[in-house]
Amino acid sequence: MPCSSTCSAGTDNKEQFAKLQEVIERYKGTKGSLMPVLQEAQGIFGALTLDVQKYISEALGIPLMDIYGIATFYSQFTLKPKGKYKVSVCMGTACYVRGAKRLQDKLVEVLGIQVGETDEEGRFTLEATRCLGACGLAPVLLINDDVYGRTTPEAVPGIIEKYRKD
Repeated sequence: MPCSSTCSAGTDNKEQFAKLQEVIERYKGTKGSLMPVLQEAQGIFGALTLDVQKYISEALGIPLMDIYGIATFYSQFTLKPKGKYKVSVCMGTACYVRGAKRLQDKLVEVLGIQVGETDEEGRFTLEATRCLGACGLAPVLLINDDVYGRTTPEAVPGIIEKYRKD
């Protein structure tokens, strides 16, 4: 198994690294295999952490710098695990003009995290996004696939509470 000395494939994630090894074996030697391996690795681990990148690098014989470059270039990849609920505030022009910044500030207060962070419980990740294509509903808050239009800062605590109960 690759990465024995450089990765932290400890008891907590042995099963995950075993799954990743199966993925690598399936794609090994196939041209253009890195993207699907990275996608499946992120599905297994929730993020492409440095340990995961090192493992893939050694297993596929691809320089770590190349893997890191791809993982940071494409927005579909993340280097840090995301929370169960991805809370996104649209910061497109229509939403911004209609109070998206105030909405974002209230979310920072209620969630206790900054934009780009995940709370300690792994429940919420707060992100700012560009146009969500729902300008008529501005400002828009998106929690996973749930869209909240014409959202006010006053509505934020109640909305978040629904997800805390889950």
